[in-house]
Amino acid sequence: MRFIEGDRKIAETELQARSITRHHVTKFYREQIANSGYYEQLKHIVEPSVKEFDSTGILDTSGEQDNTVVRGLQHKYAQTGLLLVTNRCASYCRFCFRKRLVGRESDEIVPDMAKVRQYIGCHPEMTNVLLSGGDPFVLSTAKLDEILAHLLSIPHLASIRIGTKLLAFEPKRFEDPALPAFFQRIRDAGKTAVLVTHFDHIGEISVDAEKNIRSLRAEGVQFLNQSVLLADVNDNPEILADTFAKCHQIGVRPYYLFQARPVKGASHFQVPLRRGIEIAHGVNQRLAGIEKTFKYIMSHYTGKIEILDWGDDGRIYMRYHQNKISDKVGKIFSRQYVETACWLDDLPDDDRLKN
Repeated sequence: MRFIEGDRKIAETELQARSITRHHVTKFYREQIANSGYYEQLKHIVEPSVKEFDSTGILDTSGEQDNTVVRGLQHKYAQTGLLLVTNRCASYCRFCFRKRLVGRESDEIVPDMAKVRQYIGCHPEMTNVLLSGGDPFVLSTAKLDEILAHLLSIPHLASIRIGTKLLAFEPKRFEDPALPAFFQRIRDAGKTAVLVTHFDHIGEISVDAEKNIRSLRAEGVQFLNQSVLLADVNDNPEILADTFAKCHQIGVRPYYLFQARPVKGASHFQVPLRRGIEIAHGVNQRLAGIEKTFKYIMSHYTGKIEILDWGDDGRIYMRYHQNKISDKVGKIFSRQYVETACWLDDLPDDDRLKN
């Protein structure tokens, strides 16, 4: 197998035991990053590294299986349903937090949309559904239409979100002539269509991606972007500021900057929390007020935690952006910082926060 550091012979059984994802990347993305001027950073997103063999962690960092209510449907936060519609992606990110299922046989993908429809219909607090996976847009538009048919008749769903990195990996997918009608169906049902793009670096935003985003925006589709803070890729405030400014320019609102998760085979991408705070501050210092729409987030087992600041008292201050327990949403708490800590669980629970 070809690694960034050189070729290495390895048995398939060892790859599986160490949760090493096979190398798979689109021709478009290979050419995009090679010509971007940022290849030395962007290669880490899709090219395997021997660091993956010694990268400790777990495969389900945020308790997705614990929050699965119907096969393929998660209901962790009251207002949101998360629907896993495929286990495939156009390219495999080395830092993927769902490497337990992406590109592998999995029993976590939804097999029966009728059961999903029944569950959501009985939970009026759920106002939005996020289609994820894998990448939903590796599915045909006809298949996405079939999924949509089960959701649009649910009166309390106000929006349909679809997460995708195909605008980086294969933007021509969004030139499908069937897509305008697909999004029109969502609007005709009185709901909002939102695409959540995944641009981690300005070098991923191609001319084709920009063209197709502008075209879909003209069709009434809203866009948000999420990025992951990645060591050796974008752990630089100038790069991230340029990325978010470019997103804003083309009509994609910077939404989340995620702390990389302690995923088995991928935890070497994590940046220490204190350094992450410094980077987030540096990004904000470089952006205009209207561009400062992102939150620096740790998607923890207990909920989405906004990482706020480093205090003079040596503590990191955080706030629950989302939590399984609604009363905890918005609550600020702190932990004593430990050098090189990259995750909430690396910090001592000295304030006896009850999760």
